[in-house]
Amino acid sequence: MKRTCDVLILGRGKLGVALERAAKRARHRVQIASSRHWNAATPIHADLVVLAVRDKDIEPLAEALAASGSVGRKTVVVHVAGSRSSEVLRSLRAVSAGVAQMHPMIAFATPSFSPTLAGGHAHVEGDPAAVALARRFCRSLGLVPRTFPGLNPVGYHAAAGLVANGAAALAALGQELLVRSGARAQDVPHILGPLLRSVAENVEALGMPGALTGPVRRGDAAGLARHLSTIRELLPEAASFYAEAARAQLPLARVLADAPVESFDAVEALLRS
Repeated sequence: MKRTCDVLILGRGKLGVALERAAKRARHRVQIASSRHWNAATPIHADLVVLAVRDKDIEPLAEALAASGSVGRKTVVVHVAGSRSSEVLRSLRAVSAGVAQMHPMIAFATPSFSPTLAGGHAHVEGDPAAVALARRFCRSLGLVPRTFPGLNPVGYHAAAGLVANGAAALAALGQELLVRSGARAQDVPHILGPLLRSVAENVEALGMPGALTGPVRRGDAAGLARHLSTIRELLPEAASFYAEAARAQLPLARVLADAPVESFDAVEALLRS
């Protein structure tokens, strides 16, 4: 974004705080406030208003702002929810410069720590003027704005949750397995963090199935059997998770064909048993 703009963020949660920090680094003029304590009748002079609130609170907040007359025709209003389209802001269309969805596909875990936005994807859709400003704002933060016409927002958000939340749950199981295998608990996050980053780098650079690694890709049924046997001994509750993950890997491994077909058949037979 070549010029700075005035930004009002309503919502002091994980994402709102992260956007505030990033916007300040990008030299925008930023104000952030709790949506619960914000007086909807307060005149808003910002170029961009970001509603960083929970999904269920977006529409009531938008309606309150529209009814109050606080939003002017020069202000764009966006929300950052993944599973709700720009239509949830429709009440503001008649009084604003336009509305849009602007969802960063980045995992935000706590207000006290903001992950890197640079290179991350942001899905932007809505009214032309709002989309144009939202895309420029995203680029100023290092995000890559993308628009997928006709995108199912719930499916999009579910995919994000499957990867982000599934990876966190998987890391928690991996952490416990490492500890039970003899690793020091305080060291484990520093071990798993780089591992997860390397997976992310492989996914971004190679796509799927190229990013797959490990015994399933190699068609190593014996190695897989040793893993399962050890997991059942050390952390039984993780065995089914590991087996299901291996089943999901098998079609990818067959496409890559790094081993004979018979090796993958042996892996499949092991997983069925």
